[in-house]
Order: sequence, then C-alpha cells, then structure tokens
Amino acid sequence: MRILNYLLLSALLVFPLVSKAQSDQEEIKSVIARLFTGMQRGDSAMVHSVFSKPVTMATAFRNRDQQPVLRQEGSIQSFLNAVGTPHDEVWNEEIWDLTIRIDGDLASAWCNFAFYRGKTFSHCGVNSFHLHRTAVGWKIFHLADSRRTADCVIPAAITSKYK
Repeated sequence: MRILNYLLLSALLVFPLVSKAQSDQEEIKSVIARLFTGMQRGDSAMVHSVFSKPVTMATAFRNRDQQPVLRQEGSIQSFLNAVGTPHDEVWNEEIWDLTIRIDGDLASAWCNFAFYRGKTFSHCGVNSFHLHRTAVGWKIFHLADSRRTADCVIPAAITSKYK
C-alpha cells in the first residue's frame, strides 16, 4: 500500500512537469511554423514577431573552393527586407526531424530543411534555433543554418509537393 501511495504521489508531482514541457514544445513548434508561414506569405511583420531583441543569425557553408565559411548577418533587418520585398516566387522552407530541448527558459531546436523558390529547389541543410521564454512567449534569439545544394536527402512527401 505504501508503494502504491508513493507511486501515485510521484505521478501527481511529475505530471504537471511533463504537461508543461509538452506545452512549451508545442509553443516552440508554433513559433518556428510562424516564421516559415511568414516567409511563405512574404509577411515581414509576421516573421519579425517570432524574434527577440537582439537576434543573431549565421550561415555555415562551403565556398566555391570548398573551404568552410561562417557568414554572420549584421542585423535581422536585411532578412526582413528580403522577406517583405515582393518576389515572383513563393519561398517555401520545408522542415522535418524537428528536435526540441528545453531547460527552464532556454530552448534549442534543430531540424533538417529544404528551401524552394516556387517549385524550384534552391538548397537544403539544417536549421539551429535558440529560443528564450519572454513575458509574451518563446522568441528566437539566434538562428543558424547550414546550406548546400548537393547530398540532400529530402523526404519523398516533400519532394513530391514541388514537382
């Protein structure tokens, strides 16, 4: 009987923590989805709403000589300008294998992606997000990605959407 009471008490103490973690995970997924929806719609205000102040952005890639390069963006403004400037093709960034880790008010999210301009494949890689909890919810304070045009293993469900 004592063991049963201990197990019940343990479950009652752990359940709210698990529930909170699931809620945080869903909110973080929503923040990331909002970023890509804003990009798809060309809505720089929507994109801007998911970022914290300040925010840093970086891209890791290989240059023409196949040397590794890390390009750090000077500000988010150029990204917002690019999103908000009308362009003929919709920007579709498809993600999969999203993994989220949370410790208190800090979270990281990692996912594979493929970027398409309209129906045309542009590049693939990995997105790495760092987020923090604010008074109004989770916000991205750092976004880094890798980029390549070859050796992309994109799920068939995604590639079939762009044929």
